[in-house]
Amino acid sequence: MTESLEMKPRSRLSDVEKIQLFQRKLYLKAKQQKQFRFYVLYDKVCMGRFLQEAYRRVRQNGGAAGVDGVTFERIEQEGVEEFLAELQKELVEGTYRPLPVLRVLIPKANGKMRPLGIPTIRDRVAQMSCLMVLSPIFEADFEDCSYGFRPKRSAKDAVSEIKGLLREGSTEVYDADLSNYFDSIPHDKLMILVERRVSDTRVLQLIRMWLKAPVKDNGRISGGKSRKQGTPQGGVISPLLANIYLHLVDGIVCKAEGYFAKAGIRIVRYADDFVLLGKKIPAEALHRLQTVLNRMGLTLNGEKSRLLSATKEPFDFLGFTFRYDVSIHHWRYRYWNVFPSKKSVARLRAKLREYFRVNHPTRTPDLIAGINRMTRGWMNYYHIGGVTYIRRACEGMQYYLHGKFRRHYRRQSQRGCKLYRQYGYDGLVKRFKLLDPVEYCMRLKAVNA
Repeated sequence: MTESLEMKPRSRLSDVEKIQLFQRKLYLKAKQQKQFRFYVLYDKVCMGRFLQEAYRRVRQNGGAAGVDGVTFERIEQEGVEEFLAELQKELVEGTYRPLPVLRVLIPKANGKMRPLGIPTIRDRVAQMSCLMVLSPIFEADFEDCSYGFRPKRSAKDAVSEIKGLLREGSTEVYDADLSNYFDSIPHDKLMILVERRVSDTRVLQLIRMWLKAPVKDNGRISGGKSRKQGTPQGGVISPLLANIYLHLVDGIVCKAEGYFAKAGIRIVRYADDFVLLGKKIPAEALHRLQTVLNRMGLTLNGEKSRLLSATKEPFDFLGFTFRYDVSIHHWRYRYWNVFPSKKSVARLRAKLREYFRVNHPTRTPDLIAGINRMTRGWMNYYHIGGVTYIRRACEGMQYYLHGKFRRHYRRQSQRGCKLYRQYGYDGLVKRFKLLDPVEYCMRLKAVNA
């Protein structure tokens, strides 16, 4: 039997175990004393073991370089210890200042562009160290209805919760969409919420500096101290700050003696995406929600937010479609069907199509390795308990890959590629380890059974 962290002598604990033990103590303290404000945290943010673990996590997440152009490869070539020692010195002496955030635009499914803010690796490490200290404190306060960017919680849990509520009869759904949430968070109101739990002025100053970091877009630098709202998507600490701010909505809806709870209305939230579910959602409930969001400085997207009866029309959430279907075995039996949405399938096919186009001359083993990464990640995300037609989606993906490989190798030779004529799709699966969607789906089903 493995010895617990509390039973081990501190001298025998690894640095990671010491961090976990400290986080556990923070969590328990915050859980037991709801009004307690933590006042000695900055020294932990600057501590060597925290910075080393922060670098390991940032390195594991990967990502591009920031405005300074410094990559992980360059840091490791010049020495990680020297890099962390310099960062630690700046933090301890109070000379640390974040560099501007690099603005990058990525395409959205609707054709619009989503702005991402990429801090430098140096700033991401500092943010990760701060996140490791602050996260346990606020985790003790967060409601069970929140699933985004939280330890041991995922989109799969949110989907399972929604399906459970639908089965219980909460079939009236308000599918909410916030307009530009991350860019709309007011700094002053956010910091009031952070200060309810944290009184260490140096930690608070760090957060303010990250919130007001300038943005570099097409060579132009803007923002800085004049910025009064928004936290960049792409920042390590941004998801925690976003959860802290929307925790206000969670608390109002989940409050036992509040209006929403008495009306039987529940909320399921993943970051800035959330749905309200109930047997009946009156107009008064939506008016109260709108009032709360207006006071918070947030706006609902009127075009995307809608009230619906889930028994009459399907709705999408987190890439899944929820639909009340008639059983193929008996027309009187109906059930809640959950499956990957059409948009999600279309996005994966678009990525595969672009990958084939860009990697047209790539060697077959390397080509297949990239395809496997995309299809494996997609199927791992969607293969959860209660997702009925993931197999059907995998069969469609198998058929799509059949055609893509056939056309891909046909373009390489007018008579057809010798490799594909010799092996075909099944040969690519057996000889080159192409991940067959249907076979992988059955393997996941067997593991989860």
